[in-house]
Amino acid sequence: MATRSEILLPPAPPRPIVWLRQNLFSSPFNSLLTVLSLAFIIWILNAALRWVLLQADWSIVFNHPLLYAVGQYPREALWRVGINLTLLSLLIGASWGCLGRALRLFSLLYAAMLAVGILWPAQFETLTLTMRLALAANIGVMGLGYLAGRRPFVTGRRLVLSWLAALAIALVLLSGIPGAPLLPLVPTGLWGGLMVTLILAVGGIVLSFPFGVLLALGRRSSLPVVSIFSTIFIEIVRGVPLIGILFLASLILPLFFPPDVRFDRLLRALAGLTVFSAAYTAENVRGGLAAVPRGQEEAAMALGLNRYQVLTLIVLPQALRIVIPPIMGQFVSLFKDTTLVSGIAVLELLAVGRSVLGANPEYVDQQAEMLLFVAAVFWFFSYLMSYASQRLETALGVGER
Repeated sequence: MATRSEILLPPAPPRPIVWLRQNLFSSPFNSLLTVLSLAFIIWILNAALRWVLLQADWSIVFNHPLLYAVGQYPREALWRVGINLTLLSLLIGASWGCLGRALRLFSLLYAAMLAVGILWPAQFETLTLTMRLALAANIGVMGLGYLAGRRPFVTGRRLVLSWLAALAIALVLLSGIPGAPLLPLVPTGLWGGLMVTLILAVGGIVLSFPFGVLLALGRRSSLPVVSIFSTIFIEIVRGVPLIGILFLASLILPLFFPPDVRFDRLLRALAGLTVFSAAYTAENVRGGLAAVPRGQEEAAMALGLNRYQVLTLIVLPQALRIVIPPIMGQFVSLFKDTTLVSGIAVLELLAVGRSVLGANPEYVDQQAEMLLFVAAVFWFFSYLMSYASQRLETALGVGER
């Protein structure tokens, strides 16, 4: 008679040949489909690799790395970007050391991105030896951050505060300080490329998340004025396309300021993205709040907790844990939607590529190469965000009982 442990053992996985026979060659029709599918995949891959490696002309990408990275940002002030990159490398390494395997792949991909910058096939007048050495030094800085992150004094709360402080420092360094000779102002009209894309994406995410949570709570509020205002705001914003919101932000926001005050164009784009994303985030959070059983609130209040403690300690953490996948999907969508700000004359990554394409007649036949490069960059960062979301879901046990 079989023992209890033998009964509970899972069946052994089939051998590769057995698996192929059962799943791909189980019948003559399935065998034919398998062979045809493999032939089609090989043909597609062969044609794509042949075009990418042999036929495509990537000079529109390789000859202008700084334009794609920072736009027309003054070249004599690139040391500010370098300091921000060093802070980023240090914090990524510290986060990897503190959180361990959750950020290992993310950190390795970031190091690979730095390595691509070091080996970028551009002329030294465009990407100098000093810039390449600085990128190489950032890999070492990330290693130092990793060693520091393994120390007991580096905690999750301190890391969050450090990331917020680094974000504020980055904005001050990039924009400058009025009247400061060492940090003169750099107009945001000179900013561009990937730097602007990341600023809009990170700024939109950081600002829209708390705004969206407040709107979700307001929609569920028992106060009619708060509930009606939140509902009207969410429904109106969700019913208007993002490009419309951006045009409204560009045209209407300056009306709230005196005529002699010029509202920055980049801030208008950031305001439009924040408002748009906050409305969708609010609906995601409202779904999470509705999924928390009513008995949780009643039990917490029976234990003597007030309404604020019930909301912040019991209801809201469970609701946010539930809606991590849709919220992260919204943030990935926000990152890709930054391409629309070119409609209000903000030169993000895709707009820079189009300007390079239009300003140089020799690149007239390289539109496909430019678009493929921009698509690859967006895919890379979108994948990093999705991977971080999956690791967070695994750590919090989302979907498990």
